[in-house]
Amino acid sequence: MNEFVPNVQFELIAIKNLVSNQNYQRNLSMQHIQRMAANFDLYQINPVKVSRRDGQNLVINGQHTIETVTLVSGSRDTPVWCMVYDGLEYQVEAAIFANQQKYVRGLSPYEIFMACIEADSDEHIIIRALVESYGLILSPRRTPGGVCAIATIEHIFRRYGYQTLERVLRLCVIAWEGDPLSLSANMLNGIARLVVAFGDTLKDDSFRDKVGSLSPRDISRTAREQRSGSLGYADTMLMEYNKRRKDGLHASKLRAGRPWMMGELEESAADFLEEEQDNA
Repeated sequence: MNEFVPNVQFELIAIKNLVSNQNYQRNLSMQHIQRMAANFDLYQINPVKVSRRDGQNLVINGQHTIETVTLVSGSRDTPVWCMVYDGLEYQVEAAIFANQQKYVRGLSPYEIFMACIEADSDEHIIIRALVESYGLILSPRRTPGGVCAIATIEHIFRRYGYQTLERVLRLCVIAWEGDPLSLSANMLNGIARLVVAFGDTLKDDSFRDKVGSLSPRDISRTAREQRSGSLGYADTMLMEYNKRRKDGLHASKLRAGRPWMMGELEESAADFLEEEQDNA
């Protein structure tokens, strides 16, 4: 046997004949299974890793996969491709499970976005064209005129539509002319909060003259003192926008009805990464 080729065989095994209850495995997440089922793609199913031990087909990795296929197909008689190891001890199975993702390099949002462009995704082509219409580029790293907060612009587009993303980019460009810090996730999310909350009552020229008088770094510094995440950025920009105005916009609208439901955990994680970059 070649020492660089694993000693396995590939078999189609009915889900009802797979056992997935080893102590080293994580608990099943029904939310994850339902999300996978709602976005089911036959081409994204990976082989299930199985240890054939004591007459049983024990799932090492792939328990969420088999439960998703069960949910979509409506039957545990449905077979899945399995990568079957014979003669493994329990401790070896646990080690395989623990280390399977240890050296895997995940795709960045930029890499995923550009792959979607190659796949002729209308949504991604529209977003790229919009970004480039303002003299900006999509970028894997922070650079003048480069938008590297890819997940953020995708979210704004999907949640609030083309017009909102267009205005967010416009305000960024007229205020800071492509300063890389102005195109961070926190800044884009913060401006989007203002656009969603105030609409046309937020005037572009006033935003440019007042908010644009502050550097993105000053906004970032003040925002962190006010409140964590993009809401702190929105608060900071709104305070600057309202200075010496008798008809100032009311901050309560930023929170009315909690309009910015990105998923608080998802947004907080994205904002945290951007804060780390801002401090670099």
